[in-house]
Amino acid sequence: MNVDQRITALVDQLTGLDDRWRGALHAVPRHLFIPDRAWCDSEGPGHLIDRETDPDAWLDAVYSNTAIVTQLDDGATDIAEGKGDYTSSSSAPSAVAATLGLLKPYEGDEVLEIGTGTGWTAALLSHRLGDDNVTSIEIDRSVHATAAANLATAGRSPHLILGDGSAGHPEGAPYDQIHVTCGIDQVPYAWIPQTRPGGRIVFPWTPRWEEAGHLTVLTPTGTGTATGRFHGRAGFMPLRSQRWPLPRLNTDYRSSSTTLDPRRVLRTSYGADIAIAAQLPHVYATHADQENGAFHLSLWSDDSDAQVHYSPRHKRVAVLQRGPHDLWDEVEDAYLRWVSWGTPTKDHFGMTVTPEGRHIWLHHPANPITPPPQCTSYFSNTHLGNKSTTESKRSS
Repeated sequence: MNVDQRITALVDQLTGLDDRWRGALHAVPRHLFIPDRAWCDSEGPGHLIDRETDPDAWLDAVYSNTAIVTQLDDGATDIAEGKGDYTSSSSAPSAVAATLGLLKPYEGDEVLEIGTGTGWTAALLSHRLGDDNVTSIEIDRSVHATAAANLATAGRSPHLILGDGSAGHPEGAPYDQIHVTCGIDQVPYAWIPQTRPGGRIVFPWTPRWEEAGHLTVLTPTGTGTATGRFHGRAGFMPLRSQRWPLPRLNTDYRSSSTTLDPRRVLRTSYGADIAIAAQLPHVYATHADQENGAFHLSLWSDDSDAQVHYSPRHKRVAVLQRGPHDLWDEVEDAYLRWVSWGTPTKDHFGMTVTPEGRHIWLHHPANPITPPPQCTSYFSNTHLGNKSTTESKRSS
Protein backbone atom coordinates (compact mmCIF):
# COMPACT_ATOMS: atom_id res chain seq x y z
CA MET A 1 0.00 0.00 0.00
CA ASN A 2 1.08 3.59 -0.55
CA VAL A 3 0.98 6.15 2.26
CA ASP A 4 -2.55 7.39 1.45
CA GLN A 5 -3.89 3.85 1.53
CA ARG A 6 -2.13 3.17 4.82
CA ILE A 7 -3.59 6.32 6.39
CA THR A 8 -7.10 5.38 5.22
CA ALA A 9 -6.75 1.84 6.59
CA LEU A 10 -5.57 3.20 9.95
CA VAL A 11 -8.22 5.91 10.27
CA ASP A 12 -10.93 3.36 9.45
CA GLN A 13 -9.93 1.48 12.62
CA LEU A 14 -10.45 4.50 14.88
CA THR A 15 -13.72 5.33 16.60
CA GLY A 16 -15.22 8.37 18.28
CA LEU A 17 -13.88 10.93 15.80
CA ASP A 18 -15.86 13.49 13.82
CA ASP A 19 -15.09 14.18 10.16
CA ARG A 20 -12.84 17.14 11.00
CA TRP A 21 -10.54 15.03 13.14
CA ARG A 22 -10.52 12.34 10.46
CA GLY A 23 -9.58 15.01 7.94
CA ALA A 24 -6.73 16.13 10.20
CA LEU A 25 -5.36 12.60 10.38
CA HIS A 26 -5.24 12.50 6.58
CA ALA A 27 -3.74 15.98 6.30
CA VAL A 28 -1.01 15.41 8.92
CA PRO A 29 0.77 12.13 8.03
CA ARG A 30 2.15 10.36 11.07
CA HIS A 31 5.34 9.28 9.30
CA LEU A 32 6.55 12.89 9.27
CA PHE A 33 6.89 12.65 13.06
CA ILE A 34 8.63 9.28 13.43
CA PRO A 35 12.44 9.06 13.34
CA ASP A 36 14.19 6.70 10.94
CA ARG A 37 15.05 4.39 13.85
CA ALA A 38 12.51 3.82 16.60
CA TRP A 39 11.15 1.08 18.84
CA CYS A 40 7.75 -0.40 17.96
CA ASP A 41 5.89 -1.26 21.17
CA SER A 42 3.65 -3.91 19.59
CA GLU A 43 1.41 -6.38 21.43
CA GLY A 44 4.03 -9.08 20.91
CA PRO A 45 7.72 -8.53 21.58
CA GLY A 46 8.78 -4.97 20.83
CA HIS A 47 11.17 -4.53 17.94
CA LEU A 48 13.36 -1.97 16.24
CA ILE A 49 12.09 -0.35 13.06
CA ASP A 50 14.66 1.10 10.67
CA ARG A 51 13.58 3.12 7.67
CA GLU A 52 16.89 2.71 5.88
CA THR A 53 17.18 -1.07 6.13
CA ASP A 54 13.47 -1.95 5.73
CA PRO A 55 11.29 1.00 4.65
CA ASP A 56 8.14 -1.11 4.14
CA ALA A 57 8.31 -2.59 7.64
CA TRP A 58 8.95 0.92 9.00
CA LEU A 59 5.82 2.24 7.27
CA ASP A 60 3.80 -0.79 8.38
CA ALA A 61 4.67 -0.01 11.99
CA VAL A 62 4.10 3.74 11.66
CA TYR A 63 0.61 3.19 10.23
CA SER A 64 -0.39 0.48 12.69
CA ASN A 65 -2.38 1.19 15.84
CA THR A 66 0.78 0.98 17.92
CA ALA A 67 2.83 3.28 20.10
CA ILE A 68 6.23 4.09 18.62
CA VAL A 69 8.87 4.76 21.28
CA THR A 70 11.33 7.49 20.29
CA GLN A 71 13.41 7.89 23.45
CA LEU A 72 14.70 5.62 26.22
CA ASP A 73 15.93 6.74 29.64
CA ASP A 74 15.70 10.44 28.75
CA GLY A 75 18.02 9.81 25.82
CA ALA A 76 20.73 7.97 27.78
CA THR A 77 20.05 4.59 26.10
CA ASP A 78 20.24 3.90 22.38
CA ILE A 79 16.78 3.22 20.97
CA ALA A 80 17.98 -0.04 19.38
CA GLU A 81 18.42 -1.53 22.87
CA GLY A 82 14.68 -1.54 23.46
CA LYS A 83 15.35 -1.80 27.20
CA GLY A 84 14.94 0.81 29.89
CA ASP A 85 12.25 3.35 30.64
CA TYR A 86 10.18 4.67 27.76
CA THR A 87 10.49 8.46 28.09
CA SER A 88 9.07 9.80 24.80
CA SER A 89 6.91 8.32 22.09
CA SER A 90 4.26 8.77 19.46
CA SER A 91 1.19 7.40 21.25
CA ALA A 92 -0.93 4.70 19.65
CA PRO A 93 -3.35 6.34 17.17
CA SER A 94 -6.34 4.95 19.07
CA ALA A 95 -5.14 6.74 22.22
CA VAL A 96 -4.58 9.95 20.26
CA ALA A 97 -8.06 9.65 18.76
CA ALA A 98 -9.62 9.04 22.17
CA THR A 99 -8.07 12.14 23.77
CA LEU A 100 -8.76 14.40 20.79
CA GLY A 101 -12.33 13.11 20.56
CA LEU A 102 -12.95 14.22 24.16
CA LEU A 103 -11.81 17.81 23.53
CA LYS A 104 -14.83 18.77 21.40
CA PRO A 105 -13.43 22.21 20.45
CA TYR A 106 -15.35 25.08 18.90
CA GLU A 107 -14.01 27.08 15.98
CA GLY A 108 -11.25 29.41 17.18
CA ASP A 109 -10.71 27.67 20.53
CA GLU A 110 -7.28 28.12 22.08
CA VAL A 111 -5.59 24.95 23.29
CA LEU A 112 -2.63 24.34 25.58
CA GLU A 113 -0.99 20.97 25.09
CA ILE A 114 1.09 19.47 27.91
CA GLY A 115 3.81 17.28 26.38
CA THR A 116 4.75 18.02 22.76
CA GLY A 117 6.53 14.69 22.23
CA THR A 118 7.09 14.08 18.52
CA GLY A 119 4.79 17.00 17.66
CA TRP A 120 2.14 14.88 15.91
CA THR A 121 -0.80 15.79 18.15
CA ALA A 122 0.24 19.45 18.16
CA ALA A 123 0.12 19.31 14.36
CA LEU A 124 -3.33 17.68 14.42
CA LEU A 125 -4.59 20.39 16.77
CA SER A 126 -3.04 23.09 14.58
CA HIS A 127 -4.72 21.70 11.47
CA ARG A 128 -8.08 21.69 13.25
CA LEU A 129 -7.85 25.05 15.04
CA GLY A 130 -5.08 27.02 13.36
CA ASP A 131 -1.42 27.37 14.36
CA ASP A 132 -1.96 30.58 16.34
CA ASN A 133 -4.53 28.87 18.57
CA VAL A 134 -2.26 26.04 19.72
CA THR A 135 0.48 26.24 22.37
CA SER A 136 2.47 23.09 23.19
CA ILE A 137 4.94 22.77 26.05
CA GLU A 138 7.73 20.18 26.35
CA ILE A 139 10.19 19.74 29.23
CA ASP A 140 12.91 17.80 27.37
CA ARG A 141 15.21 20.04 25.32
CA SER A 142 16.12 17.36 22.76
CA VAL A 143 12.50 16.24 22.31
CA HIS A 144 11.44 19.88 22.00
CA ALA A 145 14.00 20.53 19.24
CA THR A 146 13.04 17.39 17.31
CA ALA A 147 9.35 18.25 17.52
CA ALA A 148 10.04 21.74 16.17
CA ALA A 149 11.86 20.23 13.18
CA ASN A 150 9.07 17.69 12.58
CA LEU A 151 6.40 20.41 12.69
CA ALA A 152 8.34 22.57 10.25
CA THR A 153 8.59 19.63 7.85
CA ALA A 154 4.82 19.15 8.13
CA GLY A 155 4.21 22.86 7.45
CA ARG A 156 2.75 23.55 10.91
CA SER A 157 3.84 26.29 13.32
CA PRO A 158 2.06 26.18 16.70
CA HIS A 159 3.59 28.07 19.62
CA LEU A 160 6.24 25.79 21.12
CA ILE A 161 7.44 26.30 24.69
CA LEU A 162 10.38 24.62 26.42
CA GLY A 163 9.38 24.26 30.05
CA ASP A 164 7.63 22.30 32.79
CA GLY A 165 4.07 21.52 31.75
CA SER A 166 2.93 21.05 35.35
CA ALA A 167 3.00 24.86 35.67
CA GLY A 168 1.01 25.32 32.47
CA HIS A 169 1.81 28.46 30.49
CA PRO A 170 0.16 31.44 32.23
CA GLU A 171 1.50 33.94 29.67
CA GLY A 172 -0.92 32.58 27.06
CA ALA A 173 -3.87 31.93 29.39
CA PRO A 174 -6.77 31.59 29.53
CA TYR A 175 -7.23 28.58 27.25
CA ASP A 176 -10.46 26.95 26.12
CA GLN A 177 -8.96 23.46 26.34
CA ILE A 178 -5.95 21.79 27.90
CA HIS A 179 -4.80 18.60 26.18
CA VAL A 180 -2.44 16.42 28.23
CA THR A 181 -0.33 13.72 26.58
CA CYS A 182 1.29 12.22 29.69
CA GLY A 183 -0.03 10.24 32.64
CA ILE A 184 -1.13 12.33 35.63
CA ASP A 185 -1.50 11.07 39.18
CA GLN A 186 -2.15 14.40 40.92
CA VAL A 187 -3.64 17.20 38.81
CA PRO A 188 -1.50 20.37 38.97
CA TYR A 189 -3.80 23.10 40.26
CA ALA A 190 -2.16 25.65 37.93
CA TRP A 191 -4.15 24.20 35.04
CA ILE A 192 -7.52 25.11 36.60
CA PRO A 193 -7.29 28.95 36.59
CA GLN A 194 -5.59 28.82 33.18
CA THR A 195 -8.71 27.24 31.63
CA ARG A 196 -11.83 29.26 30.87
CA PRO A 197 -14.99 28.34 32.82
CA GLY A 198 -16.88 25.67 30.91
CA GLY A 199 -13.75 24.61 29.03
CA ARG A 200 -12.18 21.18 29.14
CA ILE A 201 -9.04 19.66 30.62
CA VAL A 202 -8.50 16.23 29.06
CA PHE A 203 -5.83 14.00 30.59
CA PRO A 204 -5.03 10.36 31.41
CA TRP A 205 -5.50 9.98 35.16
CA THR A 206 -2.88 7.36 36.01
CA PRO A 207 -2.90 6.68 39.75
CA ARG A 208 -0.12 4.70 41.34
CA TRP A 209 -2.41 1.71 41.75
CA GLU A 210 -2.81 1.16 38.00
CA GLU A 211 -0.30 0.56 35.21
CA ALA A 212 -2.69 2.15 32.71
CA GLY A 213 -5.10 5.00 33.40
CA HIS A 214 -8.52 6.51 32.81
CA LEU A 215 -9.08 9.29 30.32
CA THR A 216 -10.60 12.09 32.38
CA VAL A 217 -12.43 15.29 31.49
CA LEU A 218 -12.51 18.10 34.05
CA THR A 219 -14.55 21.27 33.52
CA PRO A 220 -13.65 24.45 35.46
CA THR A 221 -16.69 25.87 37.23
CA GLY A 222 -15.50 29.48 37.40
CA THR A 223 -15.18 29.30 41.19
CA GLY A 224 -11.59 28.03 41.33
CA THR A 225 -12.56 24.37 41.07
CA ALA A 226 -12.99 21.84 38.27
CA THR A 227 -15.00 18.65 38.25
CA GLY A 228 -15.68 15.79 35.87
CA ARG A 229 -15.84 12.08 35.18
CA PHE A 230 -13.76 9.20 33.83
CA HIS A 231 -13.97 7.87 30.30
CA GLY A 232 -12.00 5.23 28.36
CA ARG A 233 -8.75 3.50 29.25
CA ALA A 234 -5.33 4.60 28.05
CA GLY A 235 -1.72 4.11 29.06
CA PHE A 236 0.68 7.07 28.88
CA MET A 237 4.18 7.79 30.17
CA PRO A 238 4.02 9.74 33.45
CA LEU A 239 4.55 13.47 33.78
CA ARG A 240 8.24 13.72 34.60
CA SER A 241 7.68 15.42 37.95
CA GLN A 242 5.36 12.54 38.93
CA ARG A 243 7.55 9.57 38.12
CA TRP A 244 7.32 6.72 40.61
CA PRO A 245 10.50 5.58 42.39
CA LEU A 246 10.95 2.12 43.87
CA PRO A 247 11.65 1.89 47.63
CA ARG A 248 14.84 0.41 49.01
CA LEU A 249 14.01 -1.63 52.09
CA ASN A 250 16.28 -3.80 54.20
CA THR A 251 13.79 -5.03 56.79
CA ASP A 252 12.48 -8.60 57.04
CA TYR A 253 9.11 -9.68 55.67
CA ARG A 254 6.19 -10.63 57.89
CA SER A 255 4.40 -13.74 56.66
CA SER A 256 0.61 -14.21 56.63
CA SER A 257 -2.18 -15.50 54.41
CA THR A 258 -5.58 -14.40 53.16
CA THR A 259 -8.79 -15.96 51.89
CA LEU A 260 -9.31 -13.16 49.34
CA ASP A 261 -8.14 -14.10 45.84
CA PRO A 262 -5.84 -11.28 44.58
CA ARG A 263 -6.97 -11.94 41.01
CA ARG A 264 -10.44 -10.83 42.00
CA VAL A 265 -9.09 -7.58 43.42
CA LEU A 266 -7.15 -6.78 40.24
CA ARG A 267 -9.62 -8.00 37.61
CA THR A 268 -13.16 -7.57 38.84
CA SER A 269 -13.92 -4.03 37.68
CA TYR A 270 -12.41 -0.69 36.76
CA GLY A 271 -14.74 0.65 39.45
CA ALA A 272 -12.74 -1.33 42.01
CA ASP A 273 -9.53 0.14 40.61
CA ILE A 274 -10.79 3.69 41.06
CA ALA A 275 -12.10 2.98 44.55
CA ILE A 276 -8.79 1.47 45.68
CA ALA A 277 -6.72 4.25 44.09
CA ALA A 278 -8.90 6.86 45.81
CA GLN A 279 -8.48 5.27 49.22
CA LEU A 280 -4.80 4.32 48.86
CA PRO A 281 -3.08 7.04 46.81
CA HIS A 282 0.33 5.95 48.12
CA VAL A 283 0.18 2.35 46.87
CA TYR A 284 1.71 1.15 43.60
CA ALA A 285 0.82 -2.23 42.12
CA THR A 286 2.10 -4.57 39.43
CA HIS A 287 0.86 -8.06 38.73
CA ALA A 288 1.57 -10.98 36.42
CA ASP A 289 0.19 -14.38 35.49
CA GLN A 290 2.71 -17.15 35.98
CA GLU A 291 3.07 -20.78 34.98
CA ASN A 292 0.38 -23.33 35.86
CA GLY A 293 -2.20 -20.67 36.67
CA ALA A 294 -0.24 -18.99 39.45
CA PHE A 295 -0.66 -15.25 39.99
CA HIS A 296 1.69 -12.77 41.63
CA LEU A 297 0.93 -9.28 42.91
CA SER A 298 3.60 -6.82 44.02
CA LEU A 299 2.69 -3.76 46.10
CA TRP A 300 4.90 -0.94 47.28
CA SER A 301 4.84 2.58 48.68
CA ASP A 302 7.50 5.05 49.71
CA ASP A 303 8.30 3.03 52.84
CA SER A 304 6.70 -0.42 52.53
CA ASP A 305 6.15 -3.31 50.16
CA ALA A 306 4.21 -6.57 49.91
CA GLN A 307 4.33 -9.72 47.78
CA VAL A 308 1.10 -11.67 47.31
CA HIS A 309 1.19 -15.05 45.56
CA TYR A 310 -1.75 -17.23 44.57
CA SER A 311 -1.08 -20.92 43.91
CA PRO A 312 -3.98 -22.81 42.28
CA ARG A 313 -2.29 -26.10 43.08
CA HIS A 314 -2.41 -25.48 46.81
CA LYS A 315 -5.55 -23.25 46.74
CA ARG A 316 -3.67 -20.83 48.95
CA VAL A 317 -2.64 -17.18 48.94
CA ALA A 318 0.69 -16.45 50.60
CA VAL A 319 1.37 -12.89 51.77
CA LEU A 320 4.69 -11.26 52.64
CA GLN A 321 4.70 -7.69 53.97
CA ARG A 322 7.34 -5.33 55.35
CA GLY A 323 7.67 -1.72 56.40
CA PRO A 324 5.34 0.37 58.60
CA HIS A 325 2.35 -0.24 56.31
CA ASP A 326 0.74 -3.65 55.81
CA LEU A 327 -0.03 -2.88 52.19
CA TRP A 328 -1.96 -6.02 51.33
CA ASP A 329 -4.17 -5.56 54.39
CA GLU A 330 -4.86 -1.98 53.29
CA VAL A 331 -5.70 -3.11 49.75
CA GLU A 332 -7.94 -5.88 51.01
CA ASP A 333 -9.85 -3.44 53.23
CA ALA A 334 -10.21 -0.92 50.38
CA TYR A 335 -11.49 -3.58 47.97
CA LEU A 336 -14.03 -4.96 50.44
CA ARG A 337 -15.18 -1.42 51.20
CA TRP A 338 -15.95 -1.06 47.47
CA VAL A 339 -17.85 -4.36 47.65
CA SER A 340 -19.88 -3.01 50.57
CA TRP A 341 -20.90 -0.01 48.41
CA GLY A 342 -22.58 -2.39 45.96
CA THR A 343 -19.62 -2.74 43.52
CA PRO A 344 -20.25 0.53 41.63
CA THR A 345 -18.74 0.66 38.14
CA LYS A 346 -16.44 3.34 36.76
CA ASP A 347 -19.36 5.46 35.52
CA HIS A 348 -20.41 6.15 39.12
CA PHE A 349 -17.12 7.85 40.05
CA GLY A 350 -15.72 11.30 39.34
CA MET A 351 -13.01 13.77 40.33
CA THR A 352 -12.98 17.31 41.68
CA VAL A 353 -9.92 19.55 41.99
CA THR A 354 -9.94 22.59 44.30
CA PRO A 355 -7.22 24.92 45.64
CA GLU A 356 -7.05 22.61 48.67
CA GLY A 357 -6.46 19.45 46.64
CA ARG A 358 -8.05 16.67 44.64
CA HIS A 359 -10.66 14.15 45.68
CA ILE A 360 -12.42 11.24 44.03
CA TRP A 361 -16.15 11.00 44.61
CA LEU A 362 -18.86 8.38 44.30
CA HIS A 363 -22.15 9.23 42.56
CA HIS A 364 -21.91 12.98 43.20
CA PRO A 365 -19.19 15.59 43.89
CA ALA A 366 -20.70 16.14 47.33
CA ASN A 367 -19.89 12.53 48.26
CA PRO A 368 -16.06 12.35 48.35
CA ILE A 369 -14.33 9.08 49.17
CA THR A 370 -12.57 9.39 52.51
CA PRO A 371 -9.28 7.52 52.87
CA PRO A 372 -8.63 5.43 55.97
CA PRO A 373 -6.86 7.28 58.83
CA GLN A 374 -3.42 5.80 58.09
CA CYS A 375 -3.53 7.32 54.58
CA THR A 376 -4.74 10.85 55.23
CA SER A 377 -1.21 12.26 55.23
CA TYR A 378 -0.96 11.42 51.54
CA PHE A 379 -3.72 13.93 50.78
CA SER A 380 -1.66 16.92 51.87
CA ASN A 381 -0.90 19.69 49.40
CA THR A 382 2.60 18.27 48.96
CA HIS A 383 1.26 15.04 47.50
CA LEU A 384 -1.57 16.64 45.54
CA GLY A 385 0.66 19.03 43.62
CA ASN A 386 -1.98 21.76 43.76
CA LYS A 387 -0.88 25.30 44.57
CA SER A 388 2.72 24.19 44.37
CA THR A 389 3.39 24.15 41.17
CA THR A 390 -6.18 -3.01 30.27
CA GLU A 391 -7.09 -5.27 31.57
CA SER A 392 -9.39 -6.74 28.89
CA LYS A 393 -11.01 -9.18 31.34
CA ARG A 394 -12.40 -6.40 33.51
CA SER A 395 -15.78 -4.71 33.21
CA SER A 396 -16.30 -0.97 32.95
